[in-house]
Amino acid sequence: MAVSLTSFEIAGIALGLREAVIALIVLVALYMAIVLWRMRRLRAQKAAKAGGAGEPVAPSLGSEQDFEENEGAAVRLSDAARRQAAAAWEEAPAGMADDLLRSGLEQEIAILRDEVDALRGELAALRNDMQQEMSHLRATQSVSPIYGDAMQLAQAGYDPAAIAERCGIARAEAELVVALTKSQER
Repeated sequence: MAVSLTSFEIAGIALGLREAVIALIVLVALYMAIVLWRMRRLRAQKAAKAGGAGEPVAPSLGSEQDFEENEGAAVRLSDAARRQAAAAWEEAPAGMADDLLRSGLEQEIAILRDEVDALRGELAALRNDMQQEMSHLRATQSVSPIYGDAMQLAQAGYDPAAIAERCGIARAEAELVVALTKSQER
């Protein structure tokens, strides 16, 4: 008789962990079937009570035929009650669809408003950038070509002496161009 942790032998039958799990599953399934059967009986009794307008749910201690007739009536009533409950369940409340539609639309409108606000902010930033570029462009167009070149050199970071030498202008003028460029950058 060999005994291990995963199996043992009873009356010549080897039972292992696998068989124990299968037996446990069968027991749980059997328990669930019994509970479902009891629930169905209770629901049939409840439907018979609701449909019978106060008649006793339990059959009287009469003959077996009376018992079968009462049980058949309870099943018929439970079928009718089940159909009625299913129809009531499938019907949506009158205003539910309108409320859902309204709330969905309100959410979409809120999202769209947020997006419009974000777009307005971006548009304002772009407008400011464009106005700065336009003022910079007007300033460079109203300047003579020599001073335009001096402005470009000043923007590139050249010192006034190098600008004066390359453009052929006085050092004071080059310093003025550098000062103008720095003021525009601010």
